[in-house]
Amino acid sequence: MVEINLWSGLRRFAGDQTVISVKGDTVRGILDALVKAHPALLPVIKAGVSVSVNGQIVTNMSAAIGPLDEVYLIQRIKGG
Repeated sequence: MVEINLWSGLRRFAGDQTVISVKGDTVRGILDALVKAHPALLPVIKAGVSVSVNGQIVTNMSAAIGPLDEVYLIQRIKGG
């Protein structure tokens, strides 16, 4: 299981949970599992989120994720 820490703006889409445990071994896998567990997150994830793994933003959806990795899901900031 991988623990995903949710940024405060995303928690309302997941029943106000701060940390959610899901099964998956890639960035795409954990995002898919997260949406399966909390479908309200789908529009937010489709609009764009940043995934931080061990303090680094990861853009490769095939990047490996392990059960001891520190994962944060952050709503992408927009503006100009």
